[in-house]
Amino acid sequence: MKERFAGLVEHLLDNGFFLEGAVELLEKRLIRRGVDRSKGNRSGASKVLGLHRHTLQRKLAEYELETRRIKRKPPSREEAAGRTRTRRRIAK
Repeated sequence: MKERFAGLVEHLLDNGFFLEGAVELLEKRLIRRGVDRSKGNRSGASKVLGLHRHTLQRKLAEYELETRRIKRKPPSREEAAGRTRTRRRIAK
């Protein structure tokens, strides 16, 4: 593994990559793979990557890697009617 990484470093240096660009390239790829492995679950991806969830969120936005969030539609009237709500009693 170390030999492959050393070869990658040499390749990047030979092709004019600066450190900042190389780090960005590596971060983007790792983040994308972490999110893919966790099937879009950001909390799971942050654990895989060893990042705080907020750091992952910031990097997703920074690198424009935002994943689509699934919007849940509100329940239909029939579904809502089947639920019972409990009211909180207010102590007097």
